[in-house]
Amino acid sequence: MKRKVLFLCTGNSCRSQMAEGLMRQLAGDSYEVYSAGVEPSQVHPMSILVMDEIGIDIRNQTSDHVDDYLDAGIDTVITVCDHAAQTCPTFPGKVQRIHWSIKDPFHGWNIDETRIPDYQRTRDELKKRIETFLATARD
Repeated sequence: MKRKVLFLCTGNSCRSQMAEGLMRQLAGDSYEVYSAGVEPSQVHPMSILVMDEIGIDIRNQTSDHVDDYLDAGIDTVITVCDHAAQTCPTFPGKVQRIHWSIKDPFHGWNIDETRIPDYQRTRDELKKRIETFLATARD
């Protein structure tokens, strides 16, 4: 049975969306991957842009509320921002909680090419952490 992983941040627009796309690609069929926010909004166009650079399309991902996943049988919740870690509801059952404090690249909703490096750094840090998570989870 596939393990279910939920990436959680405040707005579910940048970090958790990138993490969902990365995990889907890196984990293949071994996980069901979701993302949500405690105050969901929309997938940020800059997140879509930097994920496209590495061949991962997150255009069709949705910004969901964390409450939608409380009874979804989630095995692991990975919070990617401090606010989400502090406000994350308690999931029923035995749920592994992991916290990654990752800098928010968000600087408004516009596409601003001067901010691309911020989004690339966030994407690359998430990729490294997910690779480490997958390597240790298989042991």
